[in-house]
Amino acid sequence: MQYTVFIQANDKQYIGALVAEHALRRNSRHADRFDVQIMHTKDFPFLDRQEGNAYLNGGVKRVWLNDDLQSFTPTRFMPPRLMNYEGRALVIDPDVFAVGDAWELLSRDMQGKAIMCRQRSNTKGTVEGCHATSVMLLDCAKLPHWDAEQQFNDMFSMKLDYKDWVCLLNEDPDTIGMFETVWNDFDRLEEDTMMVHNTKRQTQPWKTGLPIDFRKSDRLRLFPPRGWGRWLKRHLFGDYAFAGHYKSHPDPNQEQFFFTLLRECVEKGTVTEDMVRDAMRHNYVRHDAFEVMERARPSAAA
Repeated sequence: MQYTVFIQANDKQYIGALVAEHALRRNSRHADRFDVQIMHTKDFPFLDRQEGNAYLNGGVKRVWLNDDLQSFTPTRFMPPRLMNYEGRALVIDPDVFAVGDAWELLSRDMQGKAIMCRQRSNTKGTVEGCHATSVMLLDCAKLPHWDAEQQFNDMFSMKLDYKDWVCLLNEDPDTIGMFETVWNDFDRLEEDTMMVHNTKRQTQPWKTGLPIDFRKSDRLRLFPPRGWGRWLKRHLFGDYAFAGHYKSHPDPNQEQFFFTLLRECVEKGTVTEDMVRDAMRHNYVRHDAFEVMERARPSAAA
């Protein structure tokens, strides 16, 4: 059986994706048993073709922008097709970093399920049943109905709601299994963490101090008037007006972990200093990245 880990990426998150790839290989005793592929949005022209068009998200219309921080999310549904609907795929966001051995997840018994993941921890998960598709284990042969390009286009003809798609709400619940939350550990780095996910965008360690460049949801379901206010502000002043700046991560160990990995990438040449400087110029990476790398202490490989 073929085993592949797919990492989503766009220009804003490409450095993170390279660091994620390094962490996967570095912290696995079985790195020779699986491939790693980065899925960059530029490799999927169907995303560009919808630039500026309206799509359905949570029951409201939004405008698709390819320079959005999370424009890579439709690609998380690409792996079955990329693997010719065969084999086993693990798909992760570019802000997910392996602490343990990813092979333990890739090779586990899926007990007949097509998908394994965890639930969201906020009201989207507890109230609305939304699954966290930022880390998914996929049995590709069981997902012949996954056609990411067609499903993506269906959002613009209002046949498919992005929220339903990305939360797996249209999937047969009997085909979805749950793995332990430590495989998608939301901003938690403890002894039992297997993959740490810096999912709180405002405190991602490599963005500290930079102007916020992500769009918040228009609608807050538990208090819709707040969502209406966001919609009005966006339409009057632009996507990032009054958004503020990224804050420091509350856990310094997670900052240290990321920058230790990034420093190792630079030392190996998988990320060059020029790449980091270019990312700094575009405000994709904090401007003191080299100083933080120098302060980061090496951590032992798993």
